[in-house]
Amino acid sequence: MKAFYGDLKLGILGGGQLGRMLIQQAINYNVTVKVLDPDREAPCRKLCDEFTVGSLGDYETVYKFGKKVDLLTIEIEKVNVDALEQLEKEGVLVYPQPRIIRLIQDKGLQKQFFKENNIPTAEFKVISSIADLKQQTDIPYPYIQKLRRDGYDGRGVYKVSDETYLANAFKEPSLVECLIDFEKEIAVIVARNESGEVSTFPLVEMEFNSEVNLVEFLISPSTLSFEIQQEAERIAKKIAEDLKIVGLLAVEMFLTKDGQILVNELAPRPHNSGHQSIEGNVVSQFEQHLRAIFDQPMGDTACLGNAVMINVLGEPGFEGPAVYQGIEKILKCPGVYVHLYGKALTKPFRKMGHVTVVDNDREKAIEKARFVQKTLKVVA
Repeated sequence: MKAFYGDLKLGILGGGQLGRMLIQQAINYNVTVKVLDPDREAPCRKLCDEFTVGSLGDYETVYKFGKKVDLLTIEIEKVNVDALEQLEKEGVLVYPQPRIIRLIQDKGLQKQFFKENNIPTAEFKVISSIADLKQQTDIPYPYIQKLRRDGYDGRGVYKVSDETYLANAFKEPSLVECLIDFEKEIAVIVARNESGEVSTFPLVEMEFNSEVNLVEFLISPSTLSFEIQQEAERIAKKIAEDLKIVGLLAVEMFLTKDGQILVNELAPRPHNSGHQSIEGNVVSQFEQHLRAIFDQPMGDTACLGNAVMINVLGEPGFEGPAVYQGIEKILKCPGVYVHLYGKALTKPFRKMGHVTVVDNDREKAIEKARFVQKTLKVVA
């Protein structure tokens, strides 16, 4: 697809905040956007040209939606891949490709892919039942158990410290992997277009909210050594090229205390670890994804300054219509950019938005970000 057309119909499976920010960029390219989501109040509902309420997991719903568009993409991996494969056979462009979505839906297959392609990752073992889990001795305590399917944002992950924890372990097919004593969690977003051009965003460093296992604080660019940054970007490019993906791929990694980089998980779409790119980079992750799936030249990913991204999460103890406290105070700070996702209802730790702080002085950017964290609250 070497040119943009005003009548190009782009379909997005998923109507959440990632789709919303993708639409905000697609508007600049005069593209007609149709969205499918099961929630009639989804964040995308007011921004797209056509919003369809329906299940992302239902074959007929996804197939019929896909027949109405020229190109189909995703903002969530939990979709009916059988329908996507049939649409692909019938000439609808589906990016990322269905085979890649199928691979990434299953963490066991993801790990096997890493192993087969010499991608560094934590030692693991695939488990089919609770009986297998209790009998496995390859991975010593403490270890991490992950559901093979449907885990996200910290769900489907369980730390097994010793045999007493097995009583609450997942009974469904899963994998167990060595618990990594890491120095830092890092990520690289990489994009590849149909012509084979590959481009990475500079490495970002992440801080997680351990209570809910969500990215809470992200800093770009990284101050890690040039060698570590170069190696992380090399690994991300290799994965994109081995997959031959068309679109965006977020590669989440651990930096161990002895300087090794181990790949944790992949996400074949725009990702929380790239939100700062809207204000912090020459091109955003959302524009880069569109460039990739439209087979256009990759954009310049250089950082424009120091950018810190803070996730805005629903406060513990509050559930109901969202009320935002402290916005006026944080908007008095120069270089502070607020993104609210249009979710009417808040609940504890729900992603309600994000804030990006951009400053030429790294320490000032971090200081402002800490102020935003303390000041902006989502209550009900």
